[in-house]
Amino acid sequence: MSQTLLAQAPSLTDFGHDPWWLILGKIVFAFLVALLGTLLGVWFERRVVGFMQVRPGPNQLGPFGLLQTLADGLKMAFKEDILPKSADKVIYFFAPAISVICAVTALSVIPFGPMVSVFGHQTPLQVTDVPVAVLVVLALSSMAVYGIVLAGWASGSTYPLLGGLRSSAQLISYEVALGLSIVAVFMLSGTMSTSEIVAAQGNGTTLTLFGLDIWTPGWYAVLLFPSFVVFFISIVGETNRPPFDLPEAESELVAGFMTEYSSLKFALIMLSEYVAMVTMSAFTVTLFLGGWYAPWPISAWSGANSGWWPLLWFFGKVILLVFVFVWLRGTLPRLRYDQLMRLGWKVLIPVSLVWIVVLAGLRTIGDWDTTSRLYAIGIPAGIVLLVAVFWPSRKPQPQPTLAEQVENRPQGSFPLPPMDLQVPPSPRTRRMVAEREPANVPAGQDSEEV
Repeated sequence: MSQTLLAQAPSLTDFGHDPWWLILGKIVFAFLVALLGTLLGVWFERRVVGFMQVRPGPNQLGPFGLLQTLADGLKMAFKEDILPKSADKVIYFFAPAISVICAVTALSVIPFGPMVSVFGHQTPLQVTDVPVAVLVVLALSSMAVYGIVLAGWASGSTYPLLGGLRSSAQLISYEVALGLSIVAVFMLSGTMSTSEIVAAQGNGTTLTLFGLDIWTPGWYAVLLFPSFVVFFISIVGETNRPPFDLPEAESELVAGFMTEYSSLKFALIMLSEYVAMVTMSAFTVTLFLGGWYAPWPISAWSGANSGWWPLLWFFGKVILLVFVFVWLRGTLPRLRYDQLMRLGWKVLIPVSLVWIVVLAGLRTIGDWDTTSRLYAIGIPAGIVLLVAVFWPSRKPQPQPTLAEQVENRPQGSFPLPPMDLQVPPSPRTRRMVAEREPANVPAGQDSEEV
């Protein structure tokens, strides 16, 4: 196989021609990525959070504590499996499996690398691809919430039910912003295929601003930065990771939807959470960070994007995003539920809608001549600037004085403490002073009174 073909980005026509054993090998590889991502993800999170909190983290079992997570998994497998008396046995059993299956299946349309040669067969490093592969990932992400909702309902307990309801409301709020943020990617790439979206980011882009040609990277994280920010915040909310871990808030709901789970079922829930984190990190790399293409300055090497090297660049980017997930957990406090809803509905969705309109306008005027383009951009920008300058400011309401606040207190209010911060003398103190006063009276006056 030639070096040119090895560096070729796969397209939709390259799928569906592999022998059965190669397809099975790809499926096993994707499953191993999910499994190892969970084992190493738990260890990585504990070590990073320990470093942030100036403590060692797991470091006793195996080199650097790498076998600690494996020991925890074996411990969960041999622990007693407790079934709540009021639980729905069938749904209680299948709910964790739904989340795991959806998270692992989403990896099937993620491109891990370019065309490679495996025992003489040219094949892309991707299980499969379809014209609407991005929608497949979104659908699987939406279906994963069924596992959480059903786990909370089937447990037959109050706290898991509240966690399941929170998760459903959180999914609806952030799924809308997630979908809107991807619209900009569709507009620039012209496709919904994950492999073709990666191929569209393979080369840099030349932008013409005021007659100057400016070279920019092909990554959509740079060209569509507002979409990238909204998308990443949305996937943190989709995966129920801190600071959006309201469905499993320990301080409010004990452990949320997983409170009544134990043994292997609890391990499956943990597996689904970390697989979803790895899957969404890989999805972000695919849509916004150039996929398996090497970053600069590695891309200057002619063989950086050929052979098996792109697999290294891809997983390097995924690990970097997983680190950001862990960084958020070790830095930000948990949001209140009203703050969670307000961020999704009042910030992310309006920003996505405005950005889509702006991007569509910029693409529309891209083919105009320079004068028309300046008019199309300059006039709206001038109007926005004038409105911002002359917009009437809201005058602050005058604050009532302390005396006015005291007078306006409703009838039957609690007693008001002293406003001058001086405590009046106690009546008992006055009585004690009065009782001691005759002892200081001169003897002559005392005899006259007697």
